[in-house]
Amino acid sequence: MLMRFGVSMEKDLLESFDHFIIKRGFHNRSEAIRDLIREKLSREKGFKTHKVMGTVTIVYNHHIRGLSEKLTDLQHDFQRYIQFTNHVHITHDYCLEVIVVKGTEKILRDFTNRIGGQKGVMMALPSFLTIDIDEG
Repeated sequence: MLMRFGVSMEKDLLESFDHFIIKRGFHNRSEAIRDLIREKLSREKGFKTHKVMGTVTIVYNHHIRGLSEKLTDLQHDFQRYIQFTNHVHITHDYCLEVIVVKGTEKILRDFTNRIGGQKGVMMALPSFLTIDIDEG
């Protein structure tokens, strides 16, 4: 059974999505959205318990009320996994942060997803490498 729902997004993002749909050969937006959701859910199912190290790169609009504080709070909640953070001002409105992290993939993906779910975050992209750490 198919269910309908609405999605709101910025005009530029929708135009980019429409180009993506054409380039990838999808017949319509619904087909593309279903495919992207399936891909994301399959990645989430595949959580590993391996130790990983890598980065979480985020781009966000720092003018969104309370967003900077929420991002700081999230980083404090996950501080034991954060090695360091580098903050760059891209434009007057947008900032980029690269957060170097170490921990289990499941926890770090949860961290990334919580950041990406905040209003005003344009991108939250994890890049992890499985590592063999001698913690002794």
